[in-house]
Amino acid sequence: MKINAYAVQNATSPLAPFTVHRRDPTAHDVQIKILYCGICHSDLHIARNEWQGTTYPCVPGHEIVGSVTQVGDKVSHYKAGDLVAVGCLVDSCRTCENCVDDLEQFCQQGPVFTYNSPDKHSGGMTYGGYSESVTVDEAFVLRVPKNLDLAATAPLVCAGITTYSPLRHNNVSQGQKVGIVGLGGLGHMGVKLAKALGAHVVVFTHSPSKVEDAFRLGADEVVNSTDENEMQKHLNSFHFILDTVSAQHDINAYLVLLKRDGTLTQVGLPPEPLAIQVGSLIFGRRNFNGSLIGGIKETQEMLDFCGEHNITADIELIPIQKINEAYDRLVKNDVKYRFVIDMASLKE
Repeated sequence: MKINAYAVQNATSPLAPFTVHRRDPTAHDVQIKILYCGICHSDLHIARNEWQGTTYPCVPGHEIVGSVTQVGDKVSHYKAGDLVAVGCLVDSCRTCENCVDDLEQFCQQGPVFTYNSPDKHSGGMTYGGYSESVTVDEAFVLRVPKNLDLAATAPLVCAGITTYSPLRHNNVSQGQKVGIVGLGGLGHMGVKLAKALGAHVVVFTHSPSKVEDAFRLGADEVVNSTDENEMQKHLNSFHFILDTVSAQHDINAYLVLLKRDGTLTQVGLPPEPLAIQVGSLIFGRRNFNGSLIGGIKETQEMLDFCGEHNITADIELIPIQKINEAYDRLVKNDVKYRFVIDMASLKE
């Protein structure tokens, strides 16, 4: 089945109309009409080959919300008309230790990502959500809570799970003091989720313009990360810190803010290695780790949690014809806080 999409042909070309082939649903497949697709910074990195390894043509997009149009004859959990989502994963080996533990993102044979991954069905590469429809095995399809705004739900299956997973893994709960470093596409979700989990939330930012927004999103305190005196006031006081910054920065300035046995989890991916002073870990038995999205089971848990607490992303909805402008603005961090494409515009 041929469908309309937007693709890049090389690292320097703009996104432009393109036609891709989608398989007809097999026994366990769900065919989805894409209603909205979020724009993740990863889309830009991969489209422009900034992480290397991009195969062209490339159709980005892994924050998909849509409506089921057709299902295979062995599909048991979905039917035509259901509102569903597809995140960063569309398959895995399903048999390795990590897959059995519902951590498909760490599949030892390599997870199949929603785009720019080898596609075992077509023999080519997977194509993402900047398109009219997608066909996905039901095991990697997610159910969307009916009370949530569909467009603002799309970023949850990337930015939402990227921040929810480490918060849950580190047992963030009522009364704990939690820091969120950076207030962007990831950070704004971290604030909302940590607050809903009952934490006392402190946002670290170097942008005075974001202070008011941090409080609006639910922060209890906002700290200017460039003010040494403000930072010193919080020494040895945090149970958990979530670092969403993808630029080079002094990670040690935050490690020393952790309590004994506290943890800092890095989800932002700086282009260069971060310099860690080991003493920051040794003195206080502090922990430093990283986290990558989440498995399908946990992603569904996150969506259900967001449904219970009425949490969605703050978005700017755009027609797909403005996708290249959105990419340029994304480079400048000129969005509060996620772009989402209205895929109805693809037919215009």
